[in-house]
Amino acid sequence: MKIHDIANFPNPLRVRIALAEKNATDSVSFVPVDVMVGEHRTSEFLAKNPASGVPVLELDDGTFISECTAIIEYIDHTFEGPSLTGRGAKARAIISMMQRRAEFMVLDAVAAYFHNATDGLGPEIETYQNQTWGERQKEVALKGMAYFNQVLADADYVVGDEFTVADITLFAGLGFADFAAIDIPSECTHLLAWKARVASRPSVS
Repeated sequence: MKIHDIANFPNPLRVRIALAEKNATDSVSFVPVDVMVGEHRTSEFLAKNPASGVPVLELDDGTFISECTAIIEYIDHTFEGPSLTGRGAKARAIISMMQRRAEFMVLDAVAAYFHNATDGLGPEIETYQNQTWGERQKEVALKGMAYFNQVLADADYVVGDEFTVADITLFAGLGFADFAAIDIPSECTHLLAWKARVASRPSVS
């Protein structure tokens, strides 16, 4: 198995944390993709993922799987260890719901702000920007942080007492927010405590 990605970017981070949680990091090889020079937009890479995003999982039979949720689903069901996506219909549905909320309420909103309302990755990569849309998405991200602060008021993790893919996505989103200079509001004490707790996990630290 190979993973085509770029280290320290938010979405590749999600997959790397999942691998570490399953003690499977040594079971894959990482193939660097130089996003900063546009390697993800070459015809060779687009043949792997026509959406041009990283990461992409390449299986030994030549199958390519993109989209973090799909890759983590594959990882979760391939390797032994604690379930990240849930066991049973109800658990899987709730984890999927909360993972998606972490995605569009925080991670995707931060990404939209970064790529539209800041210099982003530079003019060679950011060929189109919408400043107004970007600023609006910053507001969405801050509201998302407030929402998850409430969720975490009575739970150790996003979905109860077990670490799941929903936590991975939210953590990556907050890490991206740090990079984009969007501070977690100081009143979000539960979210801040959760972030510190997750940061101390071996899969993250």
